[in-house]
Amino acid sequence: MSFRDLKCYQLSFSLAMEIFEISKEFPAIEKYALIDQIRRSSRSVCANFGEAYRKRQYPKHFVSKLSDADSENSETQVWLDFALECRYISKEKWNDLNRKSEEVGKLLNYMMRQPERFR
Repeated sequence: MSFRDLKCYQLSFSLAMEIFEISKEFPAIEKYALIDQIRRSSRSVCANFGEAYRKRQYPKHFVSKLSDADSENSETQVWLDFALECRYISKEKWNDLNRKSEEVGKLLNYMMRQPERFR
């Protein structure tokens, strides 16, 4: 089985791509600030998840990389808060993206609490 087959990866990748698409509409002045940061953090969730999956035979390393993914997911939520407050996204879009991010966080935390299930 590949990490790409897991719901957590699929959902986080989809979320990162959705964020990429909506951030294209952000003002140009945000290019090196909000746009760059939100894209990096959302993509980093996927990257850290992929790395974690390769470390699953070492439970502490596995959990550590999953924790990194979870931290990046939380960072993405902060950038979404800024996007909402700056009125770059609607409250409805924020609710949708935040809900998806929360689901990713739940999946990551499930895996962190039970690393032995993924060996």
